[in-house]
Amino acid sequence: MAEFKDLDALLQRYVDDGLPSCSCVIAKKGEILYEGYFGYADIENRIPLTRANVFRQASLTKVAMYTTAMMLFEQGRFLMSDPIYEYFPEWRHSVKRVPKGNGGFDIVPVEHPITIKNIMNMTCGLPYHMIMGGTPVVSHPTAAAMAEKMKPLTDKGYYTLREQIKAMSEVPLAFEPGTQWLYGFASELTAGLLEVIGGKPAELVIKETLFEPLGMDSSANFVFGDIGERLVKDYFLKRGSNLGDPDSLYICPPEREARMVGPLGTVPGFSRVITNCRDYTKLMQMLANGGEYNGERFLGRKTIDLMRTNTLTPEMIKKDFSNNYLAGYGYGYGVRTLMDKYTGHHNGSLGQFGWTGGSGTWAESDPSEGVSIVYMHNLQPNLEEYHHLRMRAVAYGCME
Repeated sequence: MAEFKDLDALLQRYVDDGLPSCSCVIAKKGEILYEGYFGYADIENRIPLTRANVFRQASLTKVAMYTTAMMLFEQGRFLMSDPIYEYFPEWRHSVKRVPKGNGGFDIVPVEHPITIKNIMNMTCGLPYHMIMGGTPVVSHPTAAAMAEKMKPLTDKGYYTLREQIKAMSEVPLAFEPGTQWLYGFASELTAGLLEVIGGKPAELVIKETLFEPLGMDSSANFVFGDIGERLVKDYFLKRGSNLGDPDSLYICPPEREARMVGPLGTVPGFSRVITNCRDYTKLMQMLANGGEYNGERFLGRKTIDLMRTNTLTPEMIKKDFSNNYLAGYGYGYGVRTLMDKYTGHHNGSLGQFGWTGGSGTWAESDPSEGVSIVYMHNLQPNLEEYHHLRMRAVAYGCME
């Protein structure tokens, strides 16, 4: 059986091998079992990482956003079967690409409109229009069309989420909604749903509905208070370099950082969460313990069970949701869910669920044992398969 000293040794080795910093918090039924901080929040100025530092979450934002959506679902604010055009009228007449034998495409109306279920489980047919680093995904015709529609917005600098959603309504979908899994713009549509229902920016809906009631006072989708001062430096690995090589890291340029992180109303589109392991553990513990945290109920246990139920067919998993990092998982509403421990080489429990983030963040909840694990670093590319899967194996090995 592994011990927490083994996890200490692993995370310290990550830093010794060149990772700027990393942190991890493991909790069970409201009690923190492990907490570790390694490396530097700011390498150049030799500022050690502490529990007060916050990290960019990138796609790990989805756990918070989709949890907020499930809270609104529980209030009867929408049904999974609702067409999204009821909330975004310009999406009433969506079209899709149908491949032709000569390698081209026909553009035809969809057979069924995109529903809220399709944006909750990433089957709406729209990828992201950019990849890490801001390069258009020209090899994907739908992504290329999205990038073209986004150009007028990106050229002017700041744009709202609503403007982005309207622009994307003109793009032919990659496939008939609900027939394939494709990671991407579904999350922007879900953020837009929160915005329409809440009558305010999605960032505020999440903060006021979820973060503030949970006491997550170091969490938001925007910079507030002293969070900017506590934010770790955002490091990038130079192309062609290996982690640990001399001068292999550089800090995200300020103009690029401003497009991802800033005060409310300054980041174009929908901005991602900033938080730390301690704060995100509150959310993941709530999900691990049937919707309760500190004696207060935030979400129904059966609603969490719905959220973590696999929604993909075996064919969709095999074709669209299968690689070394996703092995053994299916996909529910905004989260992956463990279905096959052997295929995933996973030493946790079936039904565990969570997600990951492009900056190097990872979190998972286990309702069967009330356990949550939250891990964070900020590095791009994040090298997640190397760091997360090793950390995961040791962390669960420490569980009795």
